[in-house]
Amino acid sequence: MGFKDECGVFGITQHSEAANLTYLGLYALQHRGQEAAGICATDGTTLRLYKDQGYVADIFHEDNLKLLTGKQAIGHTRYSTTGGNIKESAQPFIREGRFGRVALCHNGNLTNAEQLRTRLLAEGITFQSPSDSEVLLALIQLSKSVSLSGAIVEALKQVEGAYSLLIMDQENLFAIRDPHGFRPLVLGKLGPSFIFSSESCAFDLIAATYDREVDPGELIQIHQGVLQNSFPFEKRDAKPCVFEHVYFSRPDSFVFGQSVMKARREMGRLLAQRHPVNADLVIPVPDSGVPAALGFAETSGIAMDFGLIRNHYVGRTFIEPKQSIRSFGVRIKLNPVRHLIEDKRVVLIDDSIVRGTTSKKIVEMVRQAGAREVHFRVSSPPTTHSCFYGIDTPSRENLIASHMNNEAMNQFIGSDTLAFLTLKDLSQAVQDQAEGMGYCYACFNGDYAVPPPL
Repeated sequence: MGFKDECGVFGITQHSEAANLTYLGLYALQHRGQEAAGICATDGTTLRLYKDQGYVADIFHEDNLKLLTGKQAIGHTRYSTTGGNIKESAQPFIREGRFGRVALCHNGNLTNAEQLRTRLLAEGITFQSPSDSEVLLALIQLSKSVSLSGAIVEALKQVEGAYSLLIMDQENLFAIRDPHGFRPLVLGKLGPSFIFSSESCAFDLIAATYDREVDPGELIQIHQGVLQNSFPFEKRDAKPCVFEHVYFSRPDSFVFGQSVMKARREMGRLLAQRHPVNADLVIPVPDSGVPAALGFAETSGIAMDFGLIRNHYVGRTFIEPKQSIRSFGVRIKLNPVRHLIEDKRVVLIDDSIVRGTTSKKIVEMVRQAGAREVHFRVSSPPTTHSCFYGIDTPSRENLIASHMNNEAMNQFIGSDTLAFLTLKDLSQAVQDQAEGMGYCYACFNGDYAVPPPL
């Protein structure tokens, strides 16, 4: 626990209920961001936008969805990586210019956005927000290209970093994935309609079919129901984010051509093989630890049960009691089931350890519930480096594994034993191929495909 979610994008063409289906798509992608959401729709003449801070279900209702008329729409659910949690940074963005009104939504992070912003400000360009996505939209509208597709390519050749994009004007919908393919983007169909989403789970909700991934470096244009694609960027090594399989994507999604649930269960199996322990009970840290815990229990032969219960109705903020309650922030989200834990040797399974403070409080909570032993197993390697490609991670000095060895981390969180999945085993679990899809493991080994911002 500790990583913050990224963003989710969804788009659909040629459908009479485009805005309503986009709302449902964003609902399915809510786990990717809970700060803000928005939908932009077009009827072929006008772009209409509605966005606000909060959860998708709180922002949209029948009255404002009725205003988003037309057969084409794009939407976004947001967690801030750049731009902060302010209303002005909610997406999609619309900017008017040479190509009329153009809307854009973005999952990822541009590593050279500040340099580009500084240059554009010096040229007299103004912005509504501090978001890197708005910088990209400004570059598109400033292009000298004769077509919007050409302007998009020209703008993207100036940026560095991670992007899965949906861009729309009155007649066209574009879907683009950066040449490294850091962030996911998939293509589906619903009758004659083309659909794009960060994850395939959104297709299931609206009874659409999964077709394929948008390939790294691919630009897809949908015009009047016809799909055209091209690969206008210099070819790079594929580097999809392995943390999509470790934590971010929903277990029922198909991401980077693989089942997320299958990959996570395999992580648990390999973890049990690599780091066995004599224990009575396997307990997942919900919800992200559940698939790995299933795999760990299957391989180890140790029974698994839900010894920690998550409160799924915790809002974005809550009022803390005036008198301090130990571990209050964790207790409002998780609560132990004492009768399952008492006098047991427990194995806790979590997807990652970031700062270590949450893990420490969970171990304390389980011990207070009567556990005789607490063994902590993590279904990913130690997180030693920050991400610059669209995940809101702490600075490196705040990552516990960057300055503590395994023994020191074990003492800090208070477990009897602590063990992590190896990088080799993680690579095996996600079926990484040396001559195919090579994942980005930068948060584990500091090997950045695109140099971090200065």
